[in-house]
Amino acid sequence: MAAASRLIDDLVRTASSAAGTVFGLRDEVEAQMRERFERILARADIVGRDEFEAVKEVAATARSEQEKLTERVAALESRLAALEKPAGGRTSAGAAAKSANARSGAKSATKTKKADGQEPRTAARKSTAKGRRTEATRRKSAP
Repeated sequence: MAAASRLIDDLVRTASSAAGTVFGLRDEVEAQMRERFERILARADIVGRDEFEAVKEVAATARSEQEKLTERVAALESRLAALEKPAGGRTSAGAAAKSANARSGAKSATKTKKADGQEPRTAARKSTAKGRRTEATRRKSAP
């Protein structure tokens, strides 16, 4: 029996040393894999958690500012619409232009000169120039 007991003790020692070796090997493989993943992530130029959180906060702030500005624009548009209603039979675009000109003190286009000193185009000159362009285009496309 002593021989069987000795054999069992030897098997237990061999198994425990093999288990220790396996656990050591497992730890070494994990360390190498972690190192390789870190190198891959470093080359991939992935954003860190702190940078991501900072950008996320900036985006949330920008979104709330945009929502506030949207509400403000809507309120201003409603005020402008309320001011345009008593204007009479004018269209809203015409009334807006008139009210913008009246507020800025601008003169009508027929009475002012451009910055380069030339007279502004009148409606007749615009249509004539447009007619010339379409005529020239027709001549080119005709066989």
